[in-house]
Amino acid sequence: MSGPAPHEGADDRERELDRAILAALFGESPVGLYVYDLDLRLMRYNTAAAEMRGVPSEELIGRTLRDIVPGFDAAAIERVLEEVRDTGEPALEQEVTGRNLGDPTAERVMSFSALRLHDPEGRPLGVVTSTVDVTDRARARARLDLIHAADARVGTTLDIARTARELAEVVVPELADSVAIDVLESVLRGEAPPAGAVDARLPLRRVALRAAHETREDEAGVYAVGEASAFAAPTPYGEALTDLRPRLISRLDQDSPWLAHDPARADLLRALGVHSLIVVPLAARGVVLGLACFYRWSDRGPFEEDDLTLAVELCARTALCLDNARRYVREHTIADILQRSLLPSRLPAVTAVDTAHGYLPGEAGGEWFDVIPLSGARVALVVGDIEGRGIHAAVAMGRLRTAIRTLAVLDLTPHETLAYLDDLVLELAREQARPADTSEPPPTSATCLYAVYDPVSRRCALARAGHPPPLLLRPGGDTDVLDVPAGPVLGRGGPPFEGVEVELPEGSVLALYTHGLLTGRPDGPDTALARLRRVLAPADRSLQDMCDTALTALGPTDLGDEAVLLLARTRVLQADRVASWTLPADPAIVATARALAERQLRTWHLPDLAFSAELVVSELVTNAIRHAEGPITLRLIHEHTLICEVSDHSSTAPRLRHARATDEGGRGLFLVAQTTQGWGTRYTAEGKTIWAQLQAPDPD
Repeated sequence: MSGPAPHEGADDRERELDRAILAALFGESPVGLYVYDLDLRLMRYNTAAAEMRGVPSEELIGRTLRDIVPGFDAAAIERVLEEVRDTGEPALEQEVTGRNLGDPTAERVMSFSALRLHDPEGRPLGVVTSTVDVTDRARARARLDLIHAADARVGTTLDIARTARELAEVVVPELADSVAIDVLESVLRGEAPPAGAVDARLPLRRVALRAAHETREDEAGVYAVGEASAFAAPTPYGEALTDLRPRLISRLDQDSPWLAHDPARADLLRALGVHSLIVVPLAARGVVLGLACFYRWSDRGPFEEDDLTLAVELCARTALCLDNARRYVREHTIADILQRSLLPSRLPAVTAVDTAHGYLPGEAGGEWFDVIPLSGARVALVVGDIEGRGIHAAVAMGRLRTAIRTLAVLDLTPHETLAYLDDLVLELAREQARPADTSEPPPTSATCLYAVYDPVSRRCALARAGHPPPLLLRPGGDTDVLDVPAGPVLGRGGPPFEGVEVELPEGSVLALYTHGLLTGRPDGPDTALARLRRVLAPADRSLQDMCDTALTALGPTDLGDEAVLLLARTRVLQADRVASWTLPADPAIVATARALAERQLRTWHLPDLAFSAELVVSELVTNAIRHAEGPITLRLIHEHTLICEVSDHSSTAPRLRHARATDEGGRGLFLVAQTTQGWGTRYTAEGKTIWAQLQAPDPD
């Protein structure tokens, strides 16, 4: 028996294979196939394509896409198929979103590819599409995109409210139609809540509220942003706070018993038509910070387990950012309290100047000011700025302020004071040096402006270390920037400090300020300085009014820096309040010095101080005659106190001795110390001055 010709058998096998392939594609393939003619009317489809519609497909042959896929954007699909039909170029993996007829509440994502069909001569016959349900893949990709968006957009600042708003902006409308975020009151203050669950009755304050449609945002929450409320315990909100477990309510039953325990929120849920919700506690590092509530009230499907997993992941990341912000608030609050406690609560009343100060709050750091009474009715004015911010800067500021007050007692010149202060900062930097792998070390540099004004001579000596120069407002209305040599920043090393001395007319106003008043402004520091000069004029106004006007005009900086402004209006001690005599270095002149002092006290109507003053004058003049050469100057100054000064040309400083009972001398300065409020030595270019201060009634 002879078999068929080889080519005939091959054709039969190919035909059988073609039939098997067609049978598999149209009967068993999980990929949906649709065959359209050149008018894009359906010619044929397989079993999978019918199942994708969700309901039996009857009488679809000859119908258009609008009849075949009513739950999808048929017009968009048609445009793709028309381009494939007209150009012959295939379209691959085109995704469309919609709902099938079997479950109109569930949103599906379909991916289709389209090819043009040809006859053996290459003439177009129609278009075939293959369709796959990629809903799970699309949702997984969307969840991943949402997590990436949260990583990039949530926690950009250390502000609690803004961090909560950033989360709301990420999840609406991609995950939820609306979201409300509440945090504990203690968190807003920077305090750490107790570890573990919290009492659901504790008040929480709303920090973020967002809805998918702006017109409904005001209606999306029964409590507005900034309002406080508590969550009832038998509700999903209270339970989530109590056991720290998230809650998923896929389909909200408007008759659920728990709604009766929170009628205000229940009425809102009904009014919005909320059909699904997720409640997630915001917890990080073992403490509960607040609660995030996600709602769906649109026509898209309810929340699912995957949505709950995503919401928990987003809230966990946000909670870490919120806790970082809380810790920053706490540190900022501590630094602010520490800094304010280390600054003078009120400035001392001095004869030399009237003062006023202003503070522009910002990032707590190391900006400080001071007014220090000195001997001879003089006064020191100080403004400084520590590098950095936070607790370390505030502590460093306190140390430097204490140091400069200590140095001021030595009555050094301003540039000598800054030199000693620079040595101190360098020593502190060496003490605080840390390895590179530890936390950020405390600040090790600072700027400072130090000025000393004498109301008797009207001379003002100034020096600065990398600090902005002061402004001088003259009584006539002119405003100048004093030309004070800049000097190196404290703690950085460099050339020696230089001082300058100027004579100030009575009623002049010195304006000392920190960098924060000028820097970080959109128009630049030069424009800010010009504005400061303009708003301070004229100088005959109230100092506090001038200060308030300047701070209001300049306002907060873009960098959030704090700023200090210190104003001092100079006074002049009138000639009738100062008496001075030049005496020879002769022991016989001591009696004359006592007589001169006694007569001057009668002129000032201070007879009660005569005995003490004569004793002080006698001891100081005697001491100068014994240890110095050349003429001696005796000067009495009557302001709030009586100041006795004896100057000579020797640089040898006296010291207080505690004489023994058998000693014949050594008690002079001891008696001076016991009789007066204070005494000391200051050095001048010509020698030294020994001064003593006695309490006196106010001259007015």
